[in-house]
Amino acid sequence: MMHSRRQFGKTVLLGLPAAAFAARLDSTVAGVHLGTITYSFRDLPRTPGKDNVDDIIRAVTACGIGEIELYNLNIEPAPASAAKPAPSGPSYGVARAVQAGPTPEQLAIRKAEREALRKWRLETPASYYQGIRKKLDAAGISLYAYTLGFNDQFTDDEIEAGFEQAKSLGVDLIASSTSLSVAQRVAPFADKHKIRVAVHGYANVKDPNQFGSPESFAKALAMGKYMRINLDLGHFTAANYDAVPFIKANHENITHIHIKDRHRNDGVNEPFGDGDSPIKASLQLIRDNKYPIRAFVEYEYPGIGTSVEEVTRCMNYLRNCLS
Repeated sequence: MMHSRRQFGKTVLLGLPAAAFAARLDSTVAGVHLGTITYSFRDLPRTPGKDNVDDIIRAVTACGIGEIELYNLNIEPAPASAAKPAPSGPSYGVARAVQAGPTPEQLAIRKAEREALRKWRLETPASYYQGIRKKLDAAGISLYAYTLGFNDQFTDDEIEAGFEQAKSLGVDLIASSTSLSVAQRVAPFADKHKIRVAVHGYANVKDPNQFGSPESFAKALAMGKYMRINLDLGHFTAANYDAVPFIKANHENITHIHIKDRHRNDGVNEPFGDGDSPIKASLQLIRDNKYPIRAFVEYEYPGIGTSVEEVTRCMNYLRNCLS
């Protein structure tokens, strides 16, 4: 039965029975570790100044998922601008309205919020992140990777803090949507902390500073011993590359794949099975060769249900691909 997002929000806040957290969840199918990036649940309500870890745990549990990549915005305090839930996915099939640029007042607010976030990252103690890991462990959810998008606004101290956060969370992998120039700055920190950084690519292969092409990923691997690849099937397909031979040739350096179904030629996101991404072939390649590559849902198409309902639908599709 479908529920409105408002109804689901109420369900999340009421919580699930304690028995739901009694045992470790297992979403492995035919030896392939299936899971999701918690960015998929970005439609969940946010309270300014607060994280939404508890709501994320309930959502992941409701989907029967046992392994995740934890999105940093789920554990950082939400700014005032995050009070309204983000849409579940980009619209398609309709023309987007032309929006005016931000006003000077809005720009000032954004700058102040960014500085406040930097201060929070630098000053928040390890015990905070350790507490989050304890919550995930108690819920039976394995934490595989931490999402942190290093960009030009990160100071060196902030990059350092990101690796300390990963350590406190108990993970040795950061998944990062970043650029080649910033990745060059990040690589020495990865070597220092012995924590892998898997760069996430996009379909914009015209910008030489962006990750997305096979050649750009090769440059990332050459930056340091701990640099890796987080391959996004949707973006790779939209950029007109074939993920199956790429996974086969680079499986030792691919930590996990994000699963989206997009059309070629920079096409839109579709429900799983309706686009051009080789989801089934990629999963079966991982299964048949016993590659230790995780396969995580990244829900971005415009669904008709809540994020929990759509991620559950995506997970069922992946299970069927492996059955």
